Amino acid sequence: MLPASKMWALAAGGFALWVAVVSPLSVLDHQLLTAHMVQHLLLMMIAAPLILLGAPPIRLSLPPAVCWLASTAVVIGWHIPALFELGMQWHALEHASFFAAGLLFWWPVIMGKPSWSIPLYLFLATLPCDALSAFLTFCGRVVYPHYLYAPGALRDQEVAGALMWIAVTFAYLGPAAAVTIKMLTPARVTAR
Repeated sequence: MLPASKMWALAAGGFALWVAVVSPLSVLDHQLLTAHMVQHLLLMMIAAPLILLGAPPIRLSLPPAVCWLASTAVVIGWHIPALFELGMQWHALEHASFFAAGLLFWWPVIMGKPSWSIPLYLFLATLPCDALSAFLTFCGRVVYPHYLYAPGALRDQEVAGALMWIAVTFAYLGPAAAVTIKMLTPARVTAR
C-alpha cells in the first residue's frame, strides 16, 4: 500500500487533471485564452509533478536533455498559431501531449538523483517560456485567430501571457531553489 503522502499527491494530481479537462474551466477555454492557459499550466505544472510524486519510483532511460527538449518542443509547438488552431479542434490530443510533456519534464527532477544539473535544468526551462510569455504579453496584436473576435481579446492574451510568465517562473525556480538548498545543507550524522 502507498504511504499517505503519496496517496494525497496522486489524489491532488487527479483533481488537477479533472479541473483542467472536465470542470467548467474546460468550457471557458474556447472563449478565453487565459482559461486555455490555466488548463495547460494545470496539466504540466501541477497534475504531472503531483502524480509523479505519488507514483512508485519509475526507471526511465532517457537523458534529462531529451526530457527537456521534448517538453519544450510541445509547449512552443502548440503555441505556433497554425498548430494552436489545430489544437482547438483536437483538444484531447493537445491536453494529452501537455500532460505527457509535463510527466516527461518533471521526471528527472522528481525521480532522478539530486544533482547540480537539476537547478540548471529548471532555470533553462524558464527561458523559452519567458520568451513566449513576453511575446504574448507585449506583442500588441491578437496572435490566435480563434480569439480574434472575443471581447477583450488583446487584454485576455496579455493576461494569459503574464500568467504563464509568473506561473512558470515560480513553478521551475521554486524547486530549483529547494534542490540547491538541499544540496548545500550538510548531511546530518546520526548517533548510533
